[in-house]
Amino acid sequence: METRANHIWVGLVTLALLGAAAMLTIWIARLNQGELNEYDIFFKQSVDGLAKGSEVSFSGVPFGQVKDIELWERDPEFVRVRIAVDRKVPILQGTTASLQGSFTGVSTIQLSGAHKGAPAIECPEQNTRATCPEGVPVIPTKRSGLGEILSNAPLLLERLATLTERLTMVLSDKNQKSFENILTNTDRLTGNLAEASPDIKRTLAELQATLRQANYSLASFEKLTNSADAMINDEGQGLAKQLRKTLVSAEGAANELQATLNDARPAARQLNERTLPAAEAAIRDLQATTKSLREVTDRINNDGIGGI
Repeated sequence: METRANHIWVGLVTLALLGAAAMLTIWIARLNQGELNEYDIFFKQSVDGLAKGSEVSFSGVPFGQVKDIELWERDPEFVRVRIAVDRKVPILQGTTASLQGSFTGVSTIQLSGAHKGAPAIECPEQNTRATCPEGVPVIPTKRSGLGEILSNAPLLLERLATLTERLTMVLSDKNQKSFENILTNTDRLTGNLAEASPDIKRTLAELQATLRQANYSLASFEKLTNSADAMINDEGQGLAKQLRKTLVSAEGAANELQATLNDARPAARQLNERTLPAAEAAIRDLQATTKSLREVTDRINNDGIGGI
C-alpha cells in the first residue's frame, strides 16, 4: 500500500514539472514576441518555396522569420507576407525586401539597402491607412536576380525553343553543304592569296616607284611653269610694245596703198577701154601665126624639107 502511494507521488511531481516547463516555454515565447517588430511585405509575384517560419535575413545575417502568408483581400494580385524581426535591428527608410529563391525550392526573404542616418520605417500618425494598410509598417519590394529569372522562366523557355528551331533550320543538310562549299572556297581563296603574295609585293613596289617618279615629274613641271611665268612677266611688256609699233606701221602702209589705188583707178579704166581690144586682136594674130608655124613644123617632120 505504501509502495502504491509512492508511485502516485512520483507521477504527480512529474506532471507538475512538465506543467512548469510548459508554462516557462510559453512565457519565454511571449517574452521573445514582445522584443520583435512586425512588418508587412506585399509581393506581386509568386512566393513559391516561402512558408511560415522561413528565414528573414539582412545582408545575409538572419534576424527574423516569416509569421504569416496570405493573399491580400483588397487586391489578390499581391501576396501579403508578415515578418517578425528583432527589435534591435533598425529597419530604415531605403530598405527593400526581395524573395531569395534557390534551386532546392526553399525561399527566404532578404532585406538590403538601408542608409546610415535615415529615419526608421514607421506608420505615421496621420493618414495611417494609406501608408500602413494592415496596421504595421510596409517594407517596399524589389525583384532579385534569381527571382527575376524564375518569374521570366516561361518566356525564356519559349525563346529558347524558338532559337533551337531556327538553329535546326540553319543547320539543315542543304545549308551544311552550302557552309562546306563556302569554307572550301575560302580556303582556296586564301591559298591563292598566299601564292600571289610575292607578285602583290612586287606590284606594290613598282607602284611606289611610279608614284615617286610622278611626284618628281610634278615637281619639275611646277618649276617649268614658274620659269615660264617669270619669263612672260619679264619680257612680255617689251614684246607687246614692239607688236604695237608693227601694227601702227602696217596701218600706215595700208593707208598709202589705198591712196595709190584711188589714184590708179582712172588710168586702169582708160586702159580697159582702149588697150584691151588692141591687145585681144594682137593675141588672135599671134595664135594664128603659132598655128601656121606648128603646121610647117609638122610637115618638115613628116615629109622633110621637100614637103614645104
